[in-house]
Amino acid sequence: MSSLSEIFSPAGPLATAIDGYRVRQQQVEMAESIAAAIDRCSVFIAEAGTGTGKTFAYLVPALRSGGKVIVSTGTKTLQDQLFNKDLPMVRDALKAPVKIALLKGRANYVCPYHLERALADGRFLSREDAADARRIAVFAKVSQTGDKAECLEVNESSPVWNHATSSRENCLGQDCPDYKGCFVMQARREAMAADLVVVNHHLFFADVMLRDEGMAELLPACNTVIFDEAHQLPEVATLFFGDSVSTAQVIDLARDARAEGLAHARDCVQLQTAARQLEKVAKDLRLAVGIDAGRFSWGQLQEKPEFAPALQALEDEVTAFAALLESQAERAEGLEKCWQRAGDLVRALGEWRNLSEDGTVRWAEAFTHSLQLNATPLDVAEIFRKQMGGHPRAWIFTSATLAVQGKFHHYCAELGLGEPESACWQSPFDFGSQAVLYAPLGMPEPNSYGYTDAVVEAAFPAVLAAGGGAFFLCTSLRAMRRTHELLQTRLTEAGVDMPLLLQGEGSKNDLLRRFRYLGNAILVGSQSFWEGVDVRGEALSLVIIDKIPFAPPDDPVLAARIEQMRRQGRNPFIEYQLPRAVINVKQGAGRLIRDERDRGVLMICDPRLLSKPYGRRVWQSLPPMKRTKELSEVLNFFAARNAHV
Repeated sequence: MSSLSEIFSPAGPLATAIDGYRVRQQQVEMAESIAAAIDRCSVFIAEAGTGTGKTFAYLVPALRSGGKVIVSTGTKTLQDQLFNKDLPMVRDALKAPVKIALLKGRANYVCPYHLERALADGRFLSREDAADARRIAVFAKVSQTGDKAECLEVNESSPVWNHATSSRENCLGQDCPDYKGCFVMQARREAMAADLVVVNHHLFFADVMLRDEGMAELLPACNTVIFDEAHQLPEVATLFFGDSVSTAQVIDLARDARAEGLAHARDCVQLQTAARQLEKVAKDLRLAVGIDAGRFSWGQLQEKPEFAPALQALEDEVTAFAALLESQAERAEGLEKCWQRAGDLVRALGEWRNLSEDGTVRWAEAFTHSLQLNATPLDVAEIFRKQMGGHPRAWIFTSATLAVQGKFHHYCAELGLGEPESACWQSPFDFGSQAVLYAPLGMPEPNSYGYTDAVVEAAFPAVLAAGGGAFFLCTSLRAMRRTHELLQTRLTEAGVDMPLLLQGEGSKNDLLRRFRYLGNAILVGSQSFWEGVDVRGEALSLVIIDKIPFAPPDDPVLAARIEQMRRQGRNPFIEYQLPRAVINVKQGAGRLIRDERDRGVLMICDPRLLSKPYGRRVWQSLPPMKRTKELSEVLNFFAARNAHV
């Protein structure tokens, strides 16, 4: 069997089979460390800078390990890229006889039963929705997988998918007439039979908690778990180790029960009336917190006079609805399932209202059409550690951004990892000559009125010098919209023709495709564009970050966590808020230099980078770019680059 250094060598199978492959010492060392951790069934944390080639560094030892491996990624997009591109490429290069499978949550697979019911009931609000439903039906007949990502004729955000897929609540399981051809069950069977399964973090944790998505059977058999984009884990774990109940679930129940009633209990007219009333009461609870979307602490909810009565009314209505469904449950599997769902909702609403807040925070999030009631643990370390216990296996955590100044204390504390083996590999790129970090002087305080105007004012000369090809990464949607508005005015006044793109004006993938194609565009974005975005070459040569991305202190979960840490005599800013912000800045900065030919400027406008003692911790965690406070150096950098183009 070839050694890892032979596999990664200039004459090895990777170099022979893959165009443009380059040997990187960091990649070889990372692969050897991961292989050793897999052999020892130990925990290993690896930070690898952009360009290290961390995907190959974990796939090669994973494919050679001989055991069952689960690879979990941060997003479904990355999951698809790994399964469809990187994994087959490495497997073919190594000629490894390894069976691979892709497993997503059930909402990603067409459910023939629910799609057929929706088409029969004509549940669609517009002609376009009805056409989408017919397109999905055609796709379901010819597709091998039923994965909605492969149904290119229908937008992934189309509301029709809600009717064409199943949820944990409304799946009929083995009672379903379409059970034999169920795409979800087929995906799970393939995952069980595979040697390497690609999942995403949401699926991993949803299953660990709910034992529903097919991972419950996978985990006991698996020898290695590899988390890519592992910096996202604490947040995803917090989300899934909590509980939530939503008015959207209540409305779905009402609509499903109405459809089941029309099909199997037409004589029970009361069911139709009760379902409509239940839907109304659920919508009333959403309106009780006001029309704006946002997050509300338990204290803020108690101050809203309409909230408590509306919550009580919903509980009463769901309880009465459950009793009515019980009287009809024997008439069909679908009605029985609705009765069970109603009982679950009664329990969930009661548990949320009567929650003792010891170590858990109660809060609500209002979306445009729904309200979600959440109970979130303030500390997931113990729960996560418990999930890692039991059967001995290797746990690998990797990302470009896990450490703060080269140390993993913050990350290990959040997930309860203790003091495992860890390593940092710097990017192989020559940041000193390829990039400049620019912190402009004279910026006002970030919370002052007109701060966004000052950011655009300071950044505009750099945008002109770069000739476009710029990302504006904003820390809030409000700042994003204001930045876009100001840039539009400045470009018009200057008579400059640079395309201006805004997050939300099309899907993320569509915006990135246009940005790359245009070559001189300015893209203004918020959280979506801080990570998981890869634009190489001239199309992106300037990244502007408006502020150090501290989480808003009025966020209910963060506020409760800060309060808890203070009670414990700890410093929440240094121990929690700052490390999180540093990791986010590193993610944003990582958009700039994506290969050895890229050249560009990272502009961080926040004056705290220079004026506060903690600013040093932020910039010392960034790659070793040349640093400047002078606009003239930025203009000279772009002038020199343009002269070489």
